[in-house]
Amino acid sequence: MKPPYQDSPELRQAVIDACLEMNATGINQGTSGNISVRTGEMMLITPSGVPYEKMAPKDLVKIPLDAGRWPEGQLKPSTEWPFHLAILRAKPAVNAVVHAHPVYCSALAINRQPIPACHYMVAAFGGNDVPVADYALFGSQQLSDNITRSLENRSACLMANHGAVATGESLPRALWRLGELETLAKGYATSLTIGEPHILSETEMQEVIAAFADYGLKDSR
Repeated sequence: MKPPYQDSPELRQAVIDACLEMNATGINQGTSGNISVRTGEMMLITPSGVPYEKMAPKDLVKIPLDAGRWPEGQLKPSTEWPFHLAILRAKPAVNAVVHAHPVYCSALAINRQPIPACHYMVAAFGGNDVPVADYALFGSQQLSDNITRSLENRSACLMANHGAVATGESLPRALWRLGELETLAKGYATSLTIGEPHILSETEMQEVIAAFADYGLKDSR
């Protein structure tokens, strides 16, 4: 299933399957994560507090991108729906947003430590680091503002004292980015315990970013 996405039972099930995959791979625990996809001028997002294994396609919440709240007659959306909506508004090329509390991403976020150019795969997120969005209360407008600011030139970021969020041109790409981000966070956090990480230079990272043009960052699925 490729973007542009249209609302359908198949797309809704794909979102549920992505949630189940997050838990199966350890990226997320319980129902703390949430996923949204763009469908035309609307957003589909996972509901609040519903266990993924019990979630049905009809449970996903549909919200107009230009709305200030969700229409009545549906389940309550994830408490993080405001920043999902803000990201999709701010980044027209993004068709999916994945948020969770991966352990190593969260550990760095608790320390408010961005991930520097400790590995060439940092370039997969659009630059020579993965930033940390400033802290704000979950579900707040301030958190939405902080995240969209951090994602202005990036496809993912950590969230201070919270977790991480990744975006993608497609749902598989967003899910892949969050998994890759947790791998990078684990590697960086581990390297800090055994010595001083060597950080790639600006020149080295620019070479990697240029090489990534042929790496397959644009999802073909």
